[in-house]
Amino acid sequence: MKTISRDFRVREGARIDLEKWPTKIAPLYKSTKQYLGYLSEHVAQLSAQQELLYASGRFAVLLVFQAMDAAGKDGVIKHVMSGVNPQGCQVFSFKHPTPVELQHDFLWRATRDLPERGQIGIFNRSYYEEVLIVRVHREILLSEGLPDARRGAKAVWHERYRSIVNLEKHLHANGTRIIKFFLHLSKEEQRRRFLARIDEPEKNWKFGAADIEERKFWGQYMMAYEKCLSTTSTAAAPWHIVPADDKGNARLIVSRIVVDALEALKMSFPKSNGARRRELAAVRRHLAK
Repeated sequence: MKTISRDFRVREGARIDLEKWPTKIAPLYKSTKQYLGYLSEHVAQLSAQQELLYASGRFAVLLVFQAMDAAGKDGVIKHVMSGVNPQGCQVFSFKHPTPVELQHDFLWRATRDLPERGQIGIFNRSYYEEVLIVRVHREILLSEGLPDARRGAKAVWHERYRSIVNLEKHLHANGTRIIKFFLHLSKEEQRRRFLARIDEPEKNWKFGAADIEERKFWGQYMMAYEKCLSTTSTAAAPWHIVPADDKGNARLIVSRIVVDALEALKMSFPKSNGARRRELAAVRRHLAK
């Protein structure tokens, strides 16, 4: 597969209208066999790059996934990261804040889980929930106990966008590379996937009544995502809008973008200096006896 990162990247300063971004594109593969071959190739490349990431110890990588329900975040993470060494990767899911988390600023719980250099961190949902679901459901914001929560909503979101962009620029300057994905699912495809979760017993656990309730706010969520993507996609931490109606395509797009980003770091294994080579030679002589 060719490099495709630029095809889905949101340029800094661009105004996003999600109706103009496709939820489905022509398949990037001609058969299941070809799809599996491409994915296997990407996974192998990602595994090799992760080893370099760990060995060089210069960078950390943070992958952020946001999407509407049933867009396939879990499947993308499972398939794309299947070849990654578990010792060098951690996945965190962000749900409703705990009472302790509500006593801190909205970025606090996410910063606790940031990856260290040499590691890949994955946020399945993230601090962006604070400008998405909280923006759609204003009562959540009021429950957070902020001193300015009741003032103009525009000011609240502006401050949060600014805090997020500043955090991501700070992380980038200190070696963390952030790659953000919005899995762009159509409302009709979500309906089909919800029906499958109801009709197939082994998928029943994935579905809850709350999913249908949230679906009623589809329009408000799209507006929240448009503003979020437009305001927080930067050169240091770009958003990628990934067509998600075709699960295979989405996985190939995400895996290609991640591999491209890691290869762009131009990492290499640390070189041994003279003292280290002499040390190893002495150890080798001892072991050879």
